[in-house]
Amino acid sequence: MSQEALAREVGVSRQTIVNVEKGLSEPKVLLAIAIGVALGVAAEELFRRKVVSNESGYE
Repeated sequence: MSQEALAREVGVSRQTIVNVEKGLSEPKVLLAIAIGVALGVAAEELFRRKVVSNESGYE
């Protein structure tokens, strides 16, 4: 799914999707759930890699 299509489906701008993908912004819970629904995955799965990478003690 393109960023534009995802943005339309969840009701945000394409730039919002870009910023979330790049890690420049964190989506609110409802947006994360909406993105997960649109992509057919649990919201937790969308952010699992980020959580795992931060377990190294960084932050």
